[in-house]
Amino acid sequence: MEPNLQNQDVKDRELWKLAKKRAGFKRHLYIYLVINLFLWAVWYFISGGYHYRSVFPWPAWTTMGWGLGLAFHYAGTYVFPESHSVEREYQKLKSKQSN
Repeated sequence: MEPNLQNQDVKDRELWKLAKKRAGFKRHLYIYLVINLFLWAVWYFISGGYHYRSVFPWPAWTTMGWGLGLAFHYAGTYVFPESHSVEREYQKLKSKQSN
Protein backbone atom coordinates (compact mmCIF):
# COMPACT_ATOMS: atom_id res chain seq x y z
CA MET A 1 0.00 0.00 0.00
CA GLU A 2 1.36 3.48 -0.93
CA PRO A 3 1.86 6.08 1.80
CA ASN A 4 -0.37 9.12 1.71
CA LEU A 5 1.80 11.54 -0.28
CA GLN A 6 -0.54 14.46 0.26
CA ASN A 7 -0.24 14.11 4.04
CA GLN A 8 3.55 13.84 3.72
CA ASP A 9 3.66 17.05 1.66
CA VAL A 10 1.76 18.89 4.41
CA LYS A 11 4.20 17.62 7.07
CA ASP A 12 7.17 18.63 4.91
CA ARG A 13 5.74 22.14 4.48
CA GLU A 14 5.25 22.44 8.24
CA LEU A 15 8.82 21.31 8.88
CA TRP A 16 10.08 23.76 6.25
CA LYS A 17 8.21 26.64 7.94
CA LEU A 18 9.59 25.62 11.33
CA ALA A 19 13.12 25.37 9.93
CA LYS A 20 12.79 28.85 8.40
CA LYS A 21 11.60 30.30 11.72
CA ARG A 22 14.50 28.72 13.60
CA ALA A 23 17.05 29.90 11.05
CA GLY A 24 15.55 33.39 11.26
CA PHE A 25 15.85 33.38 15.04
CA LYS A 26 19.49 32.27 14.89
CA ARG A 27 20.25 35.06 12.41
CA HIS A 28 18.48 37.55 14.68
CA LEU A 29 20.50 36.33 17.70
CA TYR A 30 23.80 36.61 15.82
CA ILE A 31 23.05 40.17 14.68
CA TYR A 32 21.95 41.10 18.22
CA LEU A 33 25.22 39.83 19.68
CA VAL A 34 27.45 41.52 17.11
CA ILE A 35 25.70 44.90 17.25
CA ASN A 36 25.46 44.96 21.04
CA LEU A 37 29.10 43.97 21.43
CA PHE A 38 30.00 46.84 19.11
CA LEU A 39 27.82 49.33 21.05
CA TRP A 40 29.28 48.29 24.40
CA ALA A 41 32.81 48.57 22.98
CA VAL A 42 32.06 52.08 21.69
CA TRP A 43 30.67 53.08 25.07
CA TYR A 44 33.68 51.63 26.90
CA PHE A 45 36.27 53.34 24.71
CA ILE A 46 34.42 56.67 24.61
CA SER A 47 34.15 56.72 28.39
CA GLY A 48 37.90 56.08 28.61
CA GLY A 49 37.40 53.14 30.93
CA TYR A 50 36.02 55.43 33.65
CA HIS A 51 32.64 54.23 34.74
CA TYR A 52 30.86 56.67 36.98
CA ARG A 53 28.28 55.19 39.30
CA SER A 54 25.79 57.94 38.58
CA VAL A 55 25.92 57.45 34.82
CA PHE A 56 23.74 54.73 33.34
CA PRO A 57 25.50 53.18 30.33
CA TRP A 58 23.54 54.13 27.22
CA PRO A 59 24.03 50.75 25.44
CA ALA A 60 21.99 49.13 28.20
CA TRP A 61 18.81 50.61 26.69
CA THR A 62 19.49 48.98 23.34
CA THR A 63 20.51 45.70 24.93
CA MET A 64 17.39 45.54 27.11
CA GLY A 65 14.89 46.70 24.47
CA TRP A 66 16.22 44.56 21.68
CA GLY A 67 16.73 41.69 24.12
CA LEU A 68 13.03 41.79 24.98
CA GLY A 69 12.17 41.55 21.29
CA LEU A 70 14.63 38.69 20.93
CA ALA A 71 13.03 36.89 23.87
CA PHE A 72 9.62 37.14 22.18
CA HIS A 73 11.13 35.89 18.93
CA TYR A 74 12.62 32.91 20.81
CA ALA A 75 9.30 32.15 22.50
CA GLY A 76 7.43 32.29 19.21
CA THR A 77 9.95 30.02 17.55
CA TYR A 78 10.78 27.42 20.18
CA VAL A 79 8.33 27.62 23.09
CA PHE A 80 4.99 28.38 21.42
CA PRO A 81 5.34 27.34 17.79
CA GLU A 82 2.35 28.27 15.67
CA SER A 83 1.80 24.76 14.38
CA HIS A 84 0.93 23.44 17.85
CA SER A 85 -1.76 26.04 18.48
CA VAL A 86 -3.16 25.64 14.97
CA GLU A 87 -3.20 21.86 15.39
CA ARG A 88 -5.10 22.17 18.71
CA GLU A 89 -7.70 24.49 17.18
CA TYR A 90 -8.09 22.17 14.21
CA GLN A 91 -8.70 19.21 16.52
CA LYS A 92 -11.32 21.21 18.49
CA LEU A 93 -13.17 22.15 15.33
CA LYS A 94 -12.94 18.59 14.01
CA SER A 95 -14.41 17.17 17.22
CA LYS A 96 -17.25 19.74 17.21
CA GLN A 97 -18.03 18.91 13.59
CA SER A 98 -18.25 15.19 14.29
CA ASN A 99 -20.70 15.73 17.18
